[in-house]
Amino acid sequence: MIKTKTTKIGDWVIAGFCLLLVFLCLTPLLNVLARSLSSAEALVRNEVILLPVGFNLGAYRLVLGDPKYTWSLAWTAMLTVICTLVSMTMTVLCAYPLTYDQLKGRRFFNTYIILTMYFSAGTIPTYLLLKDIRLLNNPLVLVIPSCLSVFNMIIMRSFFYGIPESLRESAELDGAGPIRTLVSIYLPLSGPSLATLALFYAVGRWNGFADALMFMNKREYFPIQLLLYNILNSVTSVEVSTQEGFSSPGLSETLKAATVMFATVPILVVYPWLQRYFISGVTIGAVKG
Repeated sequence: MIKTKTTKIGDWVIAGFCLLLVFLCLTPLLNVLARSLSSAEALVRNEVILLPVGFNLGAYRLVLGDPKYTWSLAWTAMLTVICTLVSMTMTVLCAYPLTYDQLKGRRFFNTYIILTMYFSAGTIPTYLLLKDIRLLNNPLVLVIPSCLSVFNMIIMRSFFYGIPESLRESAELDGAGPIRTLVSIYLPLSGPSLATLALFYAVGRWNGFADALMFMNKREYFPIQLLLYNILNSVTSVEVSTQEGFSSPGLSETLKAATVMFATVPILVVYPWLQRYFISGVTIGAVKG
């Protein structure tokens, strides 16, 4: 296809519009980065926009030199890995049996599981339940209650439905049972879907702090996002500000920005490695042959 002059102009317009959107999306992140690298005095005077003013790495030295921040980041990374593995295992084990037409009660289980997407007991009953089973202030409270997303399970089940049933039948003719069929056929063919859902779970756990805020009082088990939440609210709380070690408003603002970057960069580094699987996973089923 030969592009005309009008078509080329249209391509440039679209490319320029996309670049503008990228810049608008990156502007908040660039502002936070500039604030984290600026001096406390420049922040107090509101001189920082997109470039650092009074370049200073003191905030990063303070964050990286404080065991509280480094342990919180390490704990959040471990928690993210554990939660992702547990959630993916639960998602696969829940979605795979529901693909069998001969499963007794399959329609009931499908309906019952989907109802949990629309109705929940609420925060207070959940708190009382976790208290009764002794999960409050237990690290497992950050893993077990949110170990399965019904929405992600439905995506996984839909992907399993798309795998030709003839492959399962041929495996059964060769003597393979359900577990062997899952491990040998379904999982190897589900790489993009597994990577996509793993990314969803990992990002959700990395960014999550509400469960730790409500159900966890032990500071050593605070994820990085809850620590960041406390820092961002330190301006209006003298007690929290003292606990977090702030001595001046300017230093507080610099540390806020540095901690935001400290909590954001790791997940931004991981995402490009899974991007190709993510794109493949979210477009699965868009075109039917």
